Amino acid sequence: MENVHDNVTYTKAQQLIEWRRYKEALKEAEQLLSEEPENPDVFALISQIHLLMDEYDKALYWSNQALTREPEHELAWFVRVGVYYDTNQDRKCKEAIQEAMRIDPYEPHYYFLQAHLYNKIDRPNQAKTALSQALELRPESPVYLALLSYTEALLKNYEDSARVEKLALKYNTELSQVFLYLGWAAGERGEFKLKETYMRNAIRLHPDSKLYQEEFLEALQHNEVLFKVFLWPGKFVRRMKTWQILLTWVVAVFLFRPLLILFLVLYVLSHWVTKAIVHVKVFGWRRRGI
Repeated sequence: MENVHDNVTYTKAQQLIEWRRYKEALKEAEQLLSEEPENPDVFALISQIHLLMDEYDKALYWSNQALTREPEHELAWFVRVGVYYDTNQDRKCKEAIQEAMRIDPYEPHYYFLQAHLYNKIDRPNQAKTALSQALELRPESPVYLALLSYTEALLKNYEDSARVEKLALKYNTELSQVFLYLGWAAGERGEFKLKETYMRNAIRLHPDSKLYQEEFLEALQHNEVLFKVFLWPGKFVRRMKTWQILLTWVVAVFLFRPLLILFLVLYVLSHWVTKAIVHVKVFGWRRRGI
């Protein structure tokens, strides 16, 4: 079979993908399909374009077409992993990552996604190990470094988190994902003003993202004076070990139960009040419409 990668149409489609002109790239790929109707590379290319367009069902269908013809096709597996991850099918994603890593063990993105999945189930130690493997393969990736900064913050290694944060910023080329992870890291460290700065940058670069909108509004809320009062004890809690937190909680329940209940009630009240204040500041007296 002729190497489709040498085809002018294939090269043009790849260039259009780099320019994020996905609809045009898809037309080129479909033209290529008419010329190479059984070439798994073409099916994989089409699946990649659909993934980039967030058309997950189509991406999975075309990746399956490629894998039917070539079961160990690297790009097709990359797309399958991406579909399962983006659609929050964590079990299928883990299984697909394992197979994809067997086929292409030097793809750092798989270790990066593994780290995400570990953080989702509160296993930051395993996430850190996965990120270390990703950074061995791509040591200057600002995205990987930013996620490592967040992971270190989850592990309460705040100095390491801040150190890695500086490295991520050094290599960052205005990537919204980097600012998102650094914002999460700053929030875990209790640096809420810095978190707001990072989230503001993230939403500036990716204003249509619902996730970024939510994170930015939350960062604004954390910097409201009223809410800061109730976040203040968290500075001490972050420095405590798990057994210390549990012991403090038990003592507080037995000795200061009325005050504890009052604090919790006021905390919930402040949460909703400051949420309303931020809403009015951002949207005015109208329903949300970012």
